[in-house]
Amino acid sequence: MIKIAGLKKSFGKLHVLKGIEINIKKGECIAIIGPSGTGKSVFLRSIALLEKPDTGRIFINDTEITSKKTNINKIREKMGMVYQGYHLFSHLNILDNITLALKKIKKMNKVNAEKKAMEMLNMVGLIEKAKNYPDQLSGGQQQRVAIARCLAMEPEIMLFDEPTSALDPTMTYEVLSIMKKLAETGMTMLIVTHEMNFAKEVSDRVFFMDEGIIYEQGSPKDIFENPLKEKTKIFINGLKVFIYEIKSLNFDMVSMNAKIEVFCQKHNINSKQKYNSQLILEEIIVEIFKNCYKNSEPDLKYTIKYSAKAEEITINMDYTGKMFDPFEFTDEDIIDNLGMILIKKIIKSYKFSHKDDCNTIHITF
Repeated sequence: MIKIAGLKKSFGKLHVLKGIEINIKKGECIAIIGPSGTGKSVFLRSIALLEKPDTGRIFINDTEITSKKTNINKIREKMGMVYQGYHLFSHLNILDNITLALKKIKKMNKVNAEKKAMEMLNMVGLIEKAKNYPDQLSGGQQQRVAIARCLAMEPEIMLFDEPTSALDPTMTYEVLSIMKKLAETGMTMLIVTHEMNFAKEVSDRVFFMDEGIIYEQGSPKDIFENPLKEKTKIFINGLKVFIYEIKSLNFDMVSMNAKIEVFCQKHNINSKQKYNSQLILEEIIVEIFKNCYKNSEPDLKYTIKYSAKAEEITINMDYTGKMFDPFEFTDEDIIDNLGMILIKKIIKSYKFSHKDDCNTIHITF
């Protein structure tokens, strides 16, 4: 039903979409997730040509809507789009908000337009609000009216751009329940959302967007339970990440610890976990420097990942050079390795590997 090939969009020097290739079948419900600023809303708006792509082609039912020959207004009549804001006309009551497009675009007479509008209000549970004005409704109710207004036009495709982002939990539930019912009817839907449970429950496929592309896609089970790519794992697991590289023997340990301190404060990581992170890294780095980089500049990189859900920290460290495991030492070397013995008592799990002149350490605590 929707085919997208080579879709790119930039705003000045900012490359937002970097080549999206995707096919969407009729009746599919697609959840689009990912960090803020990764082009999700621009992608959705491009499908309706509310943002004109720099390059690429978009097909709706085999019609290329990016062609200059296509009447995009006719195509948009078969699309409904619900935004973060409700965009209702404040000077019109709810019934008139819905019937306006029916009379102007569909050329319906007043009786038929009002009949259709009341059917849609009944569907979203707001038939008793027909004569009210937007400012007399809650945010959740206004968003439900916005959905009803779109549905009244009998669209083939519904595009939702974070429709619950401005709502409190109760109002969010109201709107999501309507969207869930809509998905059950077999409507083709693309939904940009931060509501992960909703995406997991309702969607047929999930698109994870990052780096200006659909970075990973799959069924809800694939994406939420077994993501394959690193950035998807970080996002799904709610991980907070700190990355640090060391390229000089004269690097500043104090500065490094200060940056770890800032990272921990920013993400509400408790003082014990912060202290343990700094201690573990200091001891391991000192041992690696002594054994691997006596006569050469270091090439070392580590990542701290914090999971608020598990209240757990993992440290992954990669460093080049000869095979060296800082946790491997003999009884004769115990005195020289008291720091590493202390670390062993702190950590939950530890794994070391060496391949292609690269050592890797994985620690969880």
